[in-house]
Amino acid sequence: MEPTTFVLFGATGDLAKRKIYPALFNLFIDDKLPASFALIGLGRRDWSDDKFRGNIEQSIRDFSRRKAVNESKLAAFLQAFSYSVLDIGNLEDYAKLLGRIESREQKLGLAPNRLFYLSVGPEYFETIAENIQESGLGSANGWKRLVIEKPFGHDLQTARGLNAMLGKAFAEEEIFRIDHYLGKPMLQRFKVLQQSNPIIQTLWTNRSIANVQITANETVGVEERAGYYDHVGALRDMFQNHMLQLLMMTAIRTSTGSDAEVVRFKKKHIMEALEPLQKADVANSIVRGQYGSGYLQGQPVNGYTSEPGIAEGSMNDTFIAAKLSIDDSFWRGVPFYIRTGKRLKEKSTRIVIEFKEPLKQSSVSEDGAAEPNLLVIEMSPGESISLQLNTMGASVKEASKPICIDIDPGQGDLPEAYENLIHDALLGDGTYFAHWDEVEASWAWVQPILEAYEENSVPLHTYAAGTYGPAEADELLARDGYHWWFDAVEPAKQLTVAAQL
Repeated sequence: MEPTTFVLFGATGDLAKRKIYPALFNLFIDDKLPASFALIGLGRRDWSDDKFRGNIEQSIRDFSRRKAVNESKLAAFLQAFSYSVLDIGNLEDYAKLLGRIESREQKLGLAPNRLFYLSVGPEYFETIAENIQESGLGSANGWKRLVIEKPFGHDLQTARGLNAMLGKAFAEEEIFRIDHYLGKPMLQRFKVLQQSNPIIQTLWTNRSIANVQITANETVGVEERAGYYDHVGALRDMFQNHMLQLLMMTAIRTSTGSDAEVVRFKKKHIMEALEPLQKADVANSIVRGQYGSGYLQGQPVNGYTSEPGIAEGSMNDTFIAAKLSIDDSFWRGVPFYIRTGKRLKEKSTRIVIEFKEPLKQSSVSEDGAAEPNLLVIEMSPGESISLQLNTMGASVKEASKPICIDIDPGQGDLPEAYENLIHDALLGDGTYFAHWDEVEASWAWVQPILEAYEENSVPLHTYAAGTYGPAEADELLARDGYHWWFDAVEPAKQLTVAAQL
């Protein structure tokens, strides 16, 4: 890998502590960092290099998936880190930073490759990008890249304005918009299996697929994010970015060796083929919810409007379920159902592909209905890809018995999402990042929902904390003869057969 200077804005923040430093440490253990690598942390606090390294060491001990058992290796890792005080709005601080970086590059004879990671609020993106350009930090003979976190805009108009501003300092291929759901190992493994597994390739057609379900349930409430979340809600916080990105990655079909540009083109096609919603029809396809009081793991929890920092009459959404349709030759007639929310019964992130009813001689359930086969991608908290097949019992009268074939059991010490994404950014590989075309199309599709919410023309249903959301989310699927999978209180025990297909 090419020599790299990693410039981290917001180096003293929570995201850096919980995600970025542990990810870099695990990349270091796996020899996935450049041989010549330096990170300069930037923040307002007046820290020394030693204090900065001490805080990084503590974050490794607290949050890394692998513990620092080799002290000498940890010490070598920490030597790559240094700290500099920087006022985001002060151009002189950027000039000083440039001098420091150039001095190291010249001393070691390194190419001026610089990765700028903005682990700060989006309100600072414009100022930082402008000052990087004005100071000359990004005008070196090597490459430059900008990594930014969500949210990318608050609606279609603000997203376009933000992108235009960033475009003055960085080209589109230099901007890496992180969506950590795209870095989840099982999503990336699923795309590989989709390209190479003959059984999945055979099943992967709208003649076989009945529907697709994408779920991201959270048990946590608004927590300490009240000031932010009450102005954002589930639609902006999760649906517009994470959930639509999962839809795009599920729906695209790529061949082995497809590069970032091919993936970008195909994801854009999916968003363009997504049937738009008219504001007047939003309520027919969208279920909007807000959690009330209830019980989680036997403990009482407050309703949303009783949370600290939330106004008593807040109409903010904490849950959304949606039915979407893709109008192209492959997916036409296959509904996609998406849901995400807070204070739900269990934490889970999964994609379920339900196949059409098997032939009459295939399995039937106790009520005589044919049981569909399922392809299940579990991303959190468990990690696996399995094909659930339903077979007849010993006699014709017996109910079907599901058999799970583990296509990818997710065994082993899998990397975390930020490890995958930071590694790709260092390589300049944008395959699993959100490109502007997709972001703009996502906001455009969501815009009528935002407007309908503003006019309060979509009912806000209350659901008890510790449930799977409002009953109307179940009715959304029931209208088409389907139901959400794996919502039973006590899932039926399944016979697991390990196999490599």
